[in-house]
Amino acid sequence: LLLGILGAPALGDPGPLEDVVIDRYYIPKICLREAQMGDFIRYHYNGTFKDGKKFDSSYDRGATVAGVVGVGRLITGMDRGLQGMCVNERRHLIVPPHLGYGSIGVAGLIPPDATLYFDVVMLDIWNKNDKLQITTLSKPQRCNRTVENSDFVRYHYNGTLLDGTPFDSSYSKGSTYDTYVGTGWLIKGMDQGLLGMCAGEKRSIIIPPFLAYGEKGYGTVIPPQASLVFSVLLVDFHNPKDGVFLEHLEVPESCKRRAVTGDFIRYHYNGTLMDGTLFDSSYSRNQTYNTYIGKGYIIPGMDQGLQGVCVGEQRRVVIPPHLAYGENGAGDKIPGSAVLIFDVHVIDFHNPADPVEIETVFRPEGCNVTTRNRDFVRYHYNCSLLDGTRLFSSHDYEKPQEVTLGANKVIEGLNSGLLDMCAGERRVLIVPPHLGHGESGARGVPGSAVLRFEVELISMEEGVPEGYLFIWHGEPPANLYEQMDLNKDGGIPAEEFSTFIKTQVAEGKGRLMPSSDPEKVIADMFRNQDRNQDGKITPDELKLKSDEDQEKIHEEL
Repeated sequence: LLLGILGAPALGDPGPLEDVVIDRYYIPKICLREAQMGDFIRYHYNGTFKDGKKFDSSYDRGATVAGVVGVGRLITGMDRGLQGMCVNERRHLIVPPHLGYGSIGVAGLIPPDATLYFDVVMLDIWNKNDKLQITTLSKPQRCNRTVENSDFVRYHYNGTLLDGTPFDSSYSKGSTYDTYVGTGWLIKGMDQGLLGMCAGEKRSIIIPPFLAYGEKGYGTVIPPQASLVFSVLLVDFHNPKDGVFLEHLEVPESCKRRAVTGDFIRYHYNGTLMDGTLFDSSYSRNQTYNTYIGKGYIIPGMDQGLQGVCVGEQRRVVIPPHLAYGENGAGDKIPGSAVLIFDVHVIDFHNPADPVEIETVFRPEGCNVTTRNRDFVRYHYNCSLLDGTRLFSSHDYEKPQEVTLGANKVIEGLNSGLLDMCAGERRVLIVPPHLGHGESGARGVPGSAVLRFEVELISMEEGVPEGYLFIWHGEPPANLYEQMDLNKDGGIPAEEFSTFIKTQVAEGKGRLMPSSDPEKVIADMFRNQDRNQDGKITPDELKLKSDEDQEKIHEEL
């Protein structure tokens, strides 16, 4: 009873506290680090008395508290209560007077012998011996090159404080962060953290304050002495000294010729950014890209990258931005300072000065008679593009192709390729578009396409000069009309005319223009001579072609 009256502890009262009481009421699932003596920490707190009256709060000041733990810079109770905390951990601390402000207190703020109650949340922990912490989250299987000092990088990032509070993000701005590495344009920790990255790689980079914004912080978003966490995706990088990088994916075993400046080339391509984003494709348009190379019609990097390609080659061309679209980019699909990757498949190329390329596959022995212009020929052919795409074939029809050479009935290149051939000879012809179907192409033939023909000459008939339907092997009869007028009635109808011409051919005295339809040739001859179209030829109407040509010369004179 006396002890109670004198103020001794009542039954059940534990008495004065000997040490800090710690209640770890929230512990994060992941705790990578605990505060140790000598660590630098940042935290928020509310300080109250037992009755709940608040005497201090970092929240009210709008600034966290930063300091070194366990070295006597804090009251002893707080020094002890903060040790072992994780980032984002929350604790209730009860600090007895002898571990707080003791019997003196703090004038006007904390009375003597006051027990203090703190609600603390740990926000940051670091040490002066800390180093950059880099964790690779994902990395592409293919990585030919990594970031070095002086490289220009484009990357996306999310930036947070160590407690997860976001302070910045490139994603929210809708564009990458673009800068040089190792030249002082970035905080030291980011300069170091980007080194060795591959395009497409993702990293988590934890930067201690002394490699970030240090004691000053940055604006209102990064407090002083804050560790920073960056989640980085490297989109692409290059060096201003870079040239075009070539990778030969597939080169045909037979490559007789390589493209040079001035050649006109047709190729398919997929264009991607370094992170794999497709920005353009000729395949999606189902049409090749056609252009001259080395003449400035395309970006400089592609002008260089297509030099030396073979027909059928597949090549990867990696182009730095200073040889592509530079700092401004192009449209809404190619960002500024973007590295471009083109996967190219060369369909064909030619030079405007190219002739027909002729390769004789087979030539019969004893070949004395060869084709000339105006000859009538029969031949088989297969026509394809240089990439092997089949276009046409005479074998799809019942009989060979028939044509009079030099009569503008076939493309110029094919006509040239059929000259000087023997019956039975086989050739491969490569026909450039200016001797084929030109820039416009034809039905089933793309514009500016180089064509490949496999031809076999089946037969040939000697032709007649241009403009003639029939020629005499010697001098024509002096009394031609009398001989042609078989019934001597003074007029030559179509039947008599046809009989006479056929007789001359049969006797070897002359020959018709070669044709698959001789009757039509004779009918055309009769129509030319029957000048008044009355169905018969009179003496005044009948004239030799050579005489007609001579009369025209006199008229001109």
